[in-house]
Amino acid sequence: MRRLGTGIGWRPEIADAVERMPGIEWVEVVAENVCPGHLPESLGRLRERGVTVVPHGVSLGLGGAERPDAGRLAALAERVEALGSPLVTEHIAFVRAGGALTASPRLEAGHLLPVPRTRDALDVLCENVRIAQDALPVPLAVENIAALFSWPGEELTEGQFLYELAERTGVRLLVDVANLHTNHVNRGEDPARALGELPLEAIAYVHVAGGVERDGVWHDSHAHPVPDAVLGILADLVARVAPPGVLLERDENFPEPRELERELARIRKVVEGGGRVDSAARPGPSAHAGDADAGEARQRLGVAQAAVLSSLVAGTPLPEGFDRARMGVQARALASKRADVVAKVAPELPVMLGASYREAFAEYARERPMRGGYRWDALDFAGFLMEGERAGVPRRELREWWLDRSGPAPRGRMARAAHRALSRRTRTTTPPHPATDPNRRQPRQW
Repeated sequence: MRRLGTGIGWRPEIADAVERMPGIEWVEVVAENVCPGHLPESLGRLRERGVTVVPHGVSLGLGGAERPDAGRLAALAERVEALGSPLVTEHIAFVRAGGALTASPRLEAGHLLPVPRTRDALDVLCENVRIAQDALPVPLAVENIAALFSWPGEELTEGQFLYELAERTGVRLLVDVANLHTNHVNRGEDPARALGELPLEAIAYVHVAGGVERDGVWHDSHAHPVPDAVLGILADLVARVAPPGVLLERDENFPEPRELERELARIRKVVEGGGRVDSAARPGPSAHAGDADAGEARQRLGVAQAAVLSSLVAGTPLPEGFDRARMGVQARALASKRADVVAKVAPELPVMLGASYREAFAEYARERPMRGGYRWDALDFAGFLMEGERAGVPRRELREWWLDRSGPAPRGRMARAAHRALSRRTRTTTPPHPATDPNRRQPRQW
């Protein structure tokens, strides 16, 4: 595997700081956040200096019951080519459920959710990974995710699940030691056991990140300093194998550049202080269905995932065997994540609503599951506010904002001025919800 060295997650908020950081050998960028034809200038400068850029996908849903979407795979491949990347990474997770496979409404999670460690899920995941490998121009590596809840009736440990996945598909592994810590706190899983069961020779690189504990639940926030416990798991890993690359992730609450550099220095110290030793004996692949048709497994997995996701985002009854309190934490976390991202893609909404934004979005999220991307979510949220009776909602401004954002192109200043004048004259009542508006247009990209 190609050596990457020490890197950091590239984010627009810290782009300048990353360019100035000493010792940065590579960066990772969220694939869905870059446009192949309009790459950020900062990434271009890093590439000119010989810094490797690796795209990290978040929306394929390789652990979902359906086969990977061809359009998403093509888009990911396009980003690989544009960035000249030696590999591409994604997650072992499901992000949507329902639809034709289960004859139920299609639901979007808006975040990464854990797959059950069962034979059905493994068979489906293996087939999905092979489909992705065939469609991508460079090797694929997949990441173990952090989880707030466990599935009842699991048949494999984390390490066994990943071992068989790599054995059956040849896929590389992106090992997130922060996620191993998260699963230790939230699910009582032993990180040392997981590392002992992994096919260490399959590791492409390692993620290190911070989080926070609230009410006994560890949240993989990527917004806090890396704790000693995570560095301890990293030390355990590098005592077993020399990873080709190690990367620091930070997505929110960015500290001063010097603080990020100090975190990177701590990570380097752990990596450089580890000596490669023989790893513990690992289990070989156990008997499985191999490459048999996964159709029935997809059906069973699809029904299970749709039921779980519906309980989290649509308020339907929780399937049997799940921890009710922990699933409540997950549901609130998904709604909070939606609010955070909508505030980023549509910053005018929290400005218009002020302090009531969070409360209003929580009310909306309880009633309206996510039906598409976050831009659709922002439009639907505005429509929800316009049709309701909530006091203090600036309906006229919201209506103008919605008309501007839902069209194929921004309306001009003259059109906006004419609309304001017309609104003052007619004093229209509550406008229709975007979903039922006869003048509705497809949203443009904004």
